[in-house]
Amino acid sequence: MESDLTRVRNIGVMAHIDAGKTTVSERILYFSGKTYKIGETHEGTAVMDFMQEEQERGITITSAATKCLWRDFDINLIDTPGHVDFTAEVERSLRVLDGAVAAFDASEGVQAQSETVWRQGQKYKLSCLCFVNKMDKVGADFEMTVADIRNKLVAQPVPIQIPIGAESTFEGVVDLVTQKAVYFHETETAGNFWEHEIPEALVEQAKQWRHKMIESAAEFDEALMDAYIHDEPISEEMIRSALRTGTVAGKIQPVLVGSALRNIGVRRLMDAVVDYLPSPLDMPPVTGWENGDKEKPVAVTCDPKKPFVALAFKITSDKHGDLYFLRIYQGTLKKGTRVYDISRGRKENITRLFQMHANARQLVDSAQAGDIVAVVGLKETLTGDTLCDSRHPVQLESIEFPETVISMSIEPKSAADRAKLGEALALLRREDPTFASKFDEETGQTIISGMGELHLEVLEHKLVRDIGVDVRVGRPRVAYKEAICGQTEAVGKFVKQTGGRGQFGHAVIAVEPMYDEDGHFVRHNEFVNAIVGGAIPKEYISAVESGVMEGLASGPLGGYPVVGVKVTLLDGSYHEVDSSELAFEQAGVLAIREALPKAEPALLEPIMRVQVIVPEQYFGAVQGNLIAKRGLITDTRLHGTMRILDAKVPLSEMFGYSSQIRGATAGRGSFTMEPLCYEKIPEQISEKILLNY
Repeated sequence: MESDLTRVRNIGVMAHIDAGKTTVSERILYFSGKTYKIGETHEGTAVMDFMQEEQERGITITSAATKCLWRDFDINLIDTPGHVDFTAEVERSLRVLDGAVAAFDASEGVQAQSETVWRQGQKYKLSCLCFVNKMDKVGADFEMTVADIRNKLVAQPVPIQIPIGAESTFEGVVDLVTQKAVYFHETETAGNFWEHEIPEALVEQAKQWRHKMIESAAEFDEALMDAYIHDEPISEEMIRSALRTGTVAGKIQPVLVGSALRNIGVRRLMDAVVDYLPSPLDMPPVTGWENGDKEKPVAVTCDPKKPFVALAFKITSDKHGDLYFLRIYQGTLKKGTRVYDISRGRKENITRLFQMHANARQLVDSAQAGDIVAVVGLKETLTGDTLCDSRHPVQLESIEFPETVISMSIEPKSAADRAKLGEALALLRREDPTFASKFDEETGQTIISGMGELHLEVLEHKLVRDIGVDVRVGRPRVAYKEAICGQTEAVGKFVKQTGGRGQFGHAVIAVEPMYDEDGHFVRHNEFVNAIVGGAIPKEYISAVESGVMEGLASGPLGGYPVVGVKVTLLDGSYHEVDSSELAFEQAGVLAIREALPKAEPALLEPIMRVQVIVPEQYFGAVQGNLIAKRGLITDTRLHGTMRILDAKVPLSEMFGYSSQIRGATAGRGSFTMEPLCYEKIPEQISEKILLNY
């Protein structure tokens, strides 16, 4: 039976670490009747944090999906991690959602990782609600948080509620749409509430906030604008309709307030999800390409009757076989169906379909456009692949993931573990697109790479605890890159005579560095064909390009990958008989290897954006320590009794910083960091690194 797509919401909860995402998700599950008991992150009982690692650390590592019912609306909910090391989980979740709830800590405002997840949400044009959480916390400041959302996120927050009290006096909210005060009574059965008239002390303030709300909403509804201008009565429905239009268009973000831990405001948040966030039908058609050809765009619409199109956005391994999470964009999928993975060019079988509830699963017979489901039976499919009807092949945009910034060596403890290690690493690579591994021929070591120390630590525990491979790990190492600072030209000539047919390839190239608008080296390379007059036949140009790219995989200084290089093919020559693709590929390799050492090669290191929060009395010591780490302080501000520092610091200097900052601040300081860019390393440090290479 087809479900009514207007009554479906695909949403995620996103935020900075510790802003209360999982606590909000747990309340949503409880109030919707999905769970009978509230799980708590701090007790390790949260349903959505079902991994042992998550329960021990009290953080979200993997995005968990579930489905619940609220006011007869189906809500597909994904709880995402806040820690930057698990940014891939956020990226792939937001890619397949229609809307999001961004949670903010009322005492901290917009924090570093809040900005990152917000940018990710904006990249996928997600409609957002803002939930100012933890209003009962010391230092909670609603107006500061709203101003922060406006200024730091360049957003259009529109409060539709204001808090009654703050910190220890926080007891409820004023609903600006219904013009009622809503008080909450905390009980074990999770928050009974009752409505009252707005308290006398807040009447004037509520009037001002309501005026601003209607002013913002009126831009999206002519009838509301007319009533507003002529001072006519305005109904709740008019306001909700206008707010919904503005939110779905991504022009405004309604702001709600509460304390999820004390069960305050969550039910009103769920009402807002249903009232203001888009259904799959409200979303514009997704662009796909017929047969994967970028010249042939095709609109993929949320229609269950059209040919099937879905995106595989997550894979988790399971003792019963790999579980693949799909967002269905078009058509209907039934169990036992044969589908076409256009990204791999292979046909695959889907044997069973599941509706997921964190790590529990419920068998279903079919799913349709707008649904998020898990399937088993696929073999070759990877994250970001498009599955479709083989008679109507359509490819969707894949998911882009950031590059790894840190690596370490890993060795099996026994011969039996050696045999299992390769298989285990392949399994982790399938699950996690930001994890990489390779075997170093020179040292005989296996090198694993990831997004940060915590990321690699969690993967190591997974190898040992979940997969049962005993390993020894080396110290973390930075993933350096190389670049060029100058321009030059070079010639690559590959000539081989071996009796009979020979090999001949000849290419002339120019190389130059490429920078982004901030003056940083870009992370990719570019190849431009500037040959005129057929000095090299067209069929050999791509061979030169693949040779050049092969040469850029290993730089002249330390063998690190080379980035930010624009390579222009200027000239060359060929032989009627002896030229071949292989010869021109080798010519490309020789040309780039000659060019790089002459173009002022430089070593680059990953720079992290670091935010440190410390009590004021430790500010001087922490600032001095960051500067000693070659850090550049970009901003400092006072927030209550805490000082917030923003800085740019090389990743190589940040190893072990969590224990350093705890020691320097008597355990009261905290920090977050995320990759920012790659920058040139000072010469004396570069020499030291290359000496140890």
